[in-house]
Amino acid sequence: MKANSCPPKQINTAIIGCGKVGKTHADAFKSIRESKFAAVYDQQPDRAEDYAIRYGVKAYDNLDKMFNDQDVQMCSICTPHPFHPELVVACAKANVHVLVEKPLAVDLKGCDKSISAAEKAGIKLGVVSQRRFYEPVMRVKNAIVSGKIGKPILGTLELMGWRDEAYYRSDPWRGKWNTEGGGVLVNQASHHLDLLQWFMGPLEELYGYWGNLNHPYIEVEDTAIAVVRFANSALGTILVSNSQKPGFYGKLHVHGENGASVGVQTDDGSPFIAGVTEKVEPAINDIWTVPGEENLLEQWQIEDKARSEKLDTMSHYHKLQIRDFLRAILDDREPAVGGREGRKHVEVFTAIYRSQRDRRPIQFPLDASKGSDLFDGRLV
Repeated sequence: MKANSCPPKQINTAIIGCGKVGKTHADAFKSIRESKFAAVYDQQPDRAEDYAIRYGVKAYDNLDKMFNDQDVQMCSICTPHPFHPELVVACAKANVHVLVEKPLAVDLKGCDKSISAAEKAGIKLGVVSQRRFYEPVMRVKNAIVSGKIGKPILGTLELMGWRDEAYYRSDPWRGKWNTEGGGVLVNQASHHLDLLQWFMGPLEELYGYWGNLNHPYIEVEDTAIAVVRFANSALGTILVSNSQKPGFYGKLHVHGENGASVGVQTDDGSPFIAGVTEKVEPAINDIWTVPGEENLLEQWQIEDKARSEKLDTMSHYHKLQIRDFLRAILDDREPAVGGREGRKHVEVFTAIYRSQRDRRPIQFPLDASKGSDLFDGRLV
């Protein structure tokens, strides 16, 4: 039974790509009641077999055979980033709903190819952005939407992390333009870029730079900065880096026209590595000056830290988003983060790459077909 059929109470699920983050999706598929975990696919048969044994599912190295044999209705794509669009197209042709690990693609052409294929086939397309489900993140979003800070006038993103040589050697695709598609912007910071635009609204203009400051053994950038003007005339700054050993934090702060400020520290130290990191500190609200709510900050921090002792941050919020996606299929509604929403943070990091290449501010929205040669601004 495929996407256009009457949806069952359980959905036959499968994973494409049996690497590190795939384990997080597999654990979710095994535990969520709406999922009937059926199969896994990988180009390397031994990796698929390892998953199959661990989770009690069928392993495949032929995607079409997996779709047909197991009547797959929904897939998670957990491969290296540059391969996402072609796999979304394959799922669309098979009429299979698809949730893609971030980013949707490494360039806007790939995003638009994926979105077009999904819309033409009538399947659901989602992009993983599990940090949107963090309780402190939702508090910030709700404060903005409810008008507690007035119009947002200034948004700041600061991600100060670290990745060592062992990290880049852990998988052969890491740190290379062809197989990772970018560095800190594409991989570690894509979640945070997503949150910044989710909080502040559409961008109007961006000027940015990027560079490789202290990782000579990789091709891609380890640091990037940008200044932003949003469509509502608000201003913003972006600073993201993998160059601070051992890693400090990831923070987003939003300041309102009434003088109130709200913020969240999404990461204490470097962003975690899915399927590898064993324990992380919880996200917390680190700034909160909403009139009448200033005294809630300490209480929230206590609550969030206590919650983190009872759950696995690395998997819990993935599970929430994966379940939302399955419910979107069953209820025939849009998922929390659809394909067009997932395109937005790709637009932001593409603007930074293009801005350095062209040495000028980049205007939004970005056209996928213009200036997209040579990795869309990454190479000159």
